Amino acid sequence: MEGKNYEKIMIATDGSKQVRKAIEAGIELSKLTGAKLYAVYVIVPAGYSPRDFGWEESLREFLEGEAKKAVTSVEDAGRTAGVQVEPIILEGHPADKILEFAEQEGVNLIIMGTLGRSGLDRFLLGSVAEKVVRHSKIPVMVVKGESSK
Repeated sequence: MEGKNYEKIMIATDGSKQVRKAIEAGIELSKLTGAKLYAVYVIVPAGYSPRDFGWEESLREFLEGEAKKAVTSVEDAGRTAGVQVEPIILEGHPADKILEFAEQEGVNLIIMGTLGRSGLDRFLLGSVAEKVVRHSKIPVMVVKGESSK
């Protein structure tokens, strides 16, 4: 496989089990092409009350901890395979931030899993993967994750 088309690859992770196969695919493709690999996690900001109830800081720390675990997991998998992974933690709407980062960094391929929602949840809340695929100017590889059953 010629590496000209894939100089920068992004794996979008939410830290779930459903993303494991996407992580494996991204690492393998990076290894084959020599592409730089990014692990991107987007923290969805919680709605904050104008009152200070004291829980906002704890929630923020929890969300940052989850983000760090998710990108560290990708880094560890990359290290095991001999691939360097740059961890990136962003904040905002996941699809928008994934697309913005890809454009700003000149990413050639976005790899993501089916990120956990299905059925009515997917219908009501939308799908990050679907929105990225629909609006991306670059190729997107969506890797079906393992069933959570």
